[in-house]
Amino acid sequence: MKTAHVKTATSTATAKPSASRTRRAAVAVAAAVIAGLALPATAGAAPNDARDPGDAVTVPTRYAQQQLDWKPCDGQPTLECATMAVPRDWHHPDAGADLSIAVSRHHAGDPAHRKGTLLMAAGGPGASGLLRPAGLAANAPKVGAAYDIVSFDQRGVGRSTRAQCQSPEQFQEFMAGDYRDQSPEAIDRVIANAETLVAGCEDHSGDLLPYLTTEETAHDLDLFRSLLGEQRISYYGPSYASMIGAYYGTLFPHRVERMLLDSNIGFEGTWETFELGQPMSFQRRFDEDFVPWLAARDSTYHFGATPQEVKDRWEKRRAALHDGPIVAGAVTIGPNQLDNGAIGAMYEEANFPYLAGALAAVDDWQGADATAKDLAGKVFGHYLSPDFLAEYFSVTCSDTPWTTDLDTWVERGAENTARYPLVGARTLAYSAVCASWPKTHTPRVKVTGAHLPPTVMLNSVHDPATYYEAALGAHRALRGSRLVTVTGNGDHGQYPTANTCVTGVVERYLLDDQAPEHDLTCPSPQAG
Repeated sequence: MKTAHVKTATSTATAKPSASRTRRAAVAVAAAVIAGLALPATAGAAPNDARDPGDAVTVPTRYAQQQLDWKPCDGQPTLECATMAVPRDWHHPDAGADLSIAVSRHHAGDPAHRKGTLLMAAGGPGASGLLRPAGLAANAPKVGAAYDIVSFDQRGVGRSTRAQCQSPEQFQEFMAGDYRDQSPEAIDRVIANAETLVAGCEDHSGDLLPYLTTEETAHDLDLFRSLLGEQRISYYGPSYASMIGAYYGTLFPHRVERMLLDSNIGFEGTWETFELGQPMSFQRRFDEDFVPWLAARDSTYHFGATPQEVKDRWEKRRAALHDGPIVAGAVTIGPNQLDNGAIGAMYEEANFPYLAGALAAVDDWQGADATAKDLAGKVFGHYLSPDFLAEYFSVTCSDTPWTTDLDTWVERGAENTARYPLVGARTLAYSAVCASWPKTHTPRVKVTGAHLPPTVMLNSVHDPATYYEAALGAHRALRGSRLVTVTGNGDHGQYPTANTCVTGVVERYLLDDQAPEHDLTCPSPQAG
């Protein structure tokens, strides 16, 4: 694996005051504005009259003048929620019906020392960000005291205007079977299921799909910033939200006060290239982290005392599920479900005991008690959802170009299945969706980092989903960024955690305006 040129955290964090503090912009617009006049996408002139690339897109007054009607969020008393209207297509704002974007706000706990607004987004693509400010404020109390923390459900997600593709029953068919099966019949079935999924998306969300892109979302965020009355914002983006932040920072660099990107998508390239790297990284996490962990606990889980014994037992159990899936009520555990449970568990080491317990139950289903079977049902029976994948495919298939030749994907799928079977086996299923996806005309965004303040990026070396090699490429593209490499760790998401090195770097940056002067490393607590 590639390594970065790094320095220790203790030697490189030096004071670098930000260019300015967060300032309030006037929310009111003069009553004499002619109805229908287009205003810049920013509520006020950029600092020093600088023009951002995103300013080429204008906002009609019906969006720029709307007021956010803040009310307590359902089920989350520490948050306020509101709904924001946005154009379906920012590049043709008068065409098509408006979209609704659900937004939220957690007020700074210490108003007298408030630094400004910290905007956060969710990963996926497909996860909901609406209620996340409460969690960040609770888990990072110093940040929660200093900032109003705001978030949203991205267009296509949750309480915003949603995309829909399939019913739960149809989704189960897409995930059914054994993606490793390379027989002609199995390949035909996978491709047919992918085409059925795309047809469902077009039937239920066809006129919405072309506008569910990261570039359109970046414009939504700048309108949100404007309606909050902020001239500049700080930004925190984990996982896919790192790409949202990179796009926003590219289009609106003068609107960014500070930017923290955690567990980074390869946002300098294409989704196709990035996703082709994930089979390697998930397999690495499984083989090098989970399998030895499980072997060291054979006295508890009885799944093998050496890594090779664990892998052999995994393959034996998976082959048995191919021939005879476990059916328990509404839950079916077949080969794909076994893989899916393992894929989900790889994101955090804290999940390893749950996966191990579920494996032990599946390995001796007749002898497993009700509690163990219930655990197995949760681990192997609940993976993603049709709503999540509706947004996931909308973004990943539309943001950047995809190879559409299915013969290419059959060949790549076979190669990945043989080399990196855990995730590589689903290469054909996922790529066939994008190969059949309706064409869009979304503008391409080339991330450069131009005019941005120093950006802090976090990534662990064995992150399975946002793998370290992709983070290095994103770091090189985002000029002026500082990469914090977390060693001895493979968790997805590095802040906020118990790692005091990472916490110190992040909070010096967000609270004291001290960006690291160079790239640096932070060892994981268990490694240090």
